[in-house]
Amino acid sequence: MEAAPPAPGSRAARLFLVRHGESTWNFEHRIQGQSDPPLSDEGRLQAERLGRRLIGQPFAGFYSSDLKRALETAGAIAAATGGRPEPIKALREIYLGEWEGLRTEELARRFPEAWRAWIAEPNWDLVPGGEGAERFETRVVGAVDALFARHPRGDVLVVTHGGVIQVALQSVLGRSSRGLFVFRIQNASITMIERRNGRVVIGGVNDTGHLEAARVTEPGLA
Repeated sequence: MEAAPPAPGSRAARLFLVRHGESTWNFEHRIQGQSDPPLSDEGRLQAERLGRRLIGQPFAGFYSSDLKRALETAGAIAAATGGRPEPIKALREIYLGEWEGLRTEELARRFPEAWRAWIAEPNWDLVPGGEGAERFETRVVGAVDALFARHPRGDVLVVTHGGVIQVALQSVLGRSSRGLFVFRIQNASITMIERRNGRVVIGGVNDTGHLEAARVTEPGLA
């Protein structure tokens, strides 16, 4: 990410929020949630390119969701940069209950009423057996606040999921996501939020400059 360093003597802290590389289920257009598919071949290539992008960038902390696709992405970054990621369960994607593992055409067939309601107005509370919007957003905001508290200054690398990044961005704007994704967050992209003097701002969204020779995939449903 082409972000200028904080001014000398500032109390800025920046979270570099990385979405994991393409998984096998991203490739198959399956809903993932907290299911645990690995990276695809393309996802591993994306993660390697991401790692090379971050060489020489000093980080005060390095964290990852504990799901396989995030840990594999973090591992590729670590291989390039020499860092060591700490897994954090709170950085997992939203749990999507009975929808996990399905494609959208299967949702329309098996859950017609819920899927019609989702198309009309996305809301995590519509997902049968899922985590739900309020619990997910509370978890994500709590995780972000905890990282800023742990690192009051410096840059912190966080490998996580598209839904988590969407909620983090919406919280900066003072809005609730509830399943409506208003930002494009692609696989292996970098998004940055910054906290300075108690105020959080968005520093950049969906940076994919390191993926020029790799496929830049569209965001799927979690």
